Amino acid sequence: MIIKQAQEVLAVEAAAIQALIPRIDGQFTAAVDLILACDGRVIVTGMGKSGLVGRKIAATLASTGTPAFFLHPAEAIHGDLGMVTSEDVILALSNSGETDEVLSILPIIRRIGAKVLAMSGRESSTLVNNADVFLDVGVEREACPLGLAPTASTTAALAMGDALAVALLTARHFTPEDFALFHPGGSLGRRLLLTVGQVMHSGEDNPVTPVGHTVKEALFVITAKGLGATAIVDGDGRLQGIITDGDIRRSLEKGFDFLNKRVEEVMTRTPRTITADKLAAQALHVMEKNKPRPITVMPVVDGQRRAIGMIHLTDLLRQGVV
Repeated sequence: MIIKQAQEVLAVEAAAIQALIPRIDGQFTAAVDLILACDGRVIVTGMGKSGLVGRKIAATLASTGTPAFFLHPAEAIHGDLGMVTSEDVILALSNSGETDEVLSILPIIRRIGAKVLAMSGRESSTLVNNADVFLDVGVEREACPLGLAPTASTTAALAMGDALAVALLTARHFTPEDFALFHPGGSLGRRLLLTVGQVMHSGEDNPVTPVGHTVKEALFVITAKGLGATAIVDGDGRLQGIITDGDIRRSLEKGFDFLNKRVEEVMTRTPRTITADKLAAQALHVMEKNKPRPITVMPVVDGQRRAIGMIHLTDLLRQGVV
């Protein structure tokens, strides 16, 4: 019984969302155009469950390039309407279209001169009759077996809000870099903003060994810099290859004479490289997907293939680039 009831809830809510698809029509386009033409902010308002959905819609809009915030209608009539300007668009949510607190602020909004975009389940309602644009989010029935708790109706409103936000995102040519600017904290911001140049070891910390030097001298560089490898460079600083501490350990099993060889005799001549302007997440991908086995350290080169830095896997993991 419990499983069947839960499945029924999901089926009803899925049907409610499916029913919205034919409603993405001229009214939806008008809603997008209304917001794109707005020189102010999108101010979302609604009471109860509609208000909770409205908060999420406002947050989604704000994070995808459309300045927006939530205004509680009960607080609005006690002074917060001062936040509203004639340049704004009010996105008002009310399933019935007759919510007292929302209707009470409509005359003042109209007097201020802001446009009104109604998201409601009833076309013949006071809210819709006083709106500039109407988005129909009506549902055939709620998923609640009593038909009382807002369930399918709030799901439909939330989905329509997402459709609106994504349509606006596309119209504004919003990029991953733009998205990252609004999400600088946490792993999301680090994945989208952090570059190789911000993480790499450069200058005095960059392990480099000139060609002609011995493996023993390269080992001293590897030990001093602590990155487990050294780039091998020519007289102009251009990358010629790489030697890792693993290369040295494996070769030492054959005898210590190996240490007296010149680095160009034993180096890997075509190591994986990356440039400083690439995203750190891209460096992590290259290192993890390297065949036949992942690599832990990678030279950073410039346009002339000069070894300008070294990036280590632990640096990326420490920065949360996962």
